[in-house]
Amino acid sequence: MFLHIFLFRSKHEATEGLKTRALTDILAFQGQTPGLLEVYAGINVSPRSNGHEFGGVMKFTDQAAFEAYNASPIHQKLLVWLLPLIEPTELDFVI
Repeated sequence: MFLHIFLFRSKHEATEGLKTRALTDILAFQGQTPGLLEVYAGINVSPRSNGHEFGGVMKFTDQAAFEAYNASPIHQKLLVWLLPLIEPTELDFVI
């Protein structure tokens, strides 16, 4: 198994509507992406968030499935509009 964990700090340009769209789009990857077993994402409610407002976890069958997802057109389409709005942090590892 392979876990992809992500945290986002929003830039000023990120409206509430765009944050909601990010959540909806990320959750929609489940069932559309080969090898993606589970997706969890949401608004961070921790008082120790260090400024990260949003986060998630994606569980893949293996690292190859993650790499295929990472390069996939549906993921790249998300990145085009999302990356200018966030400061992302990621953590990936094999379990």
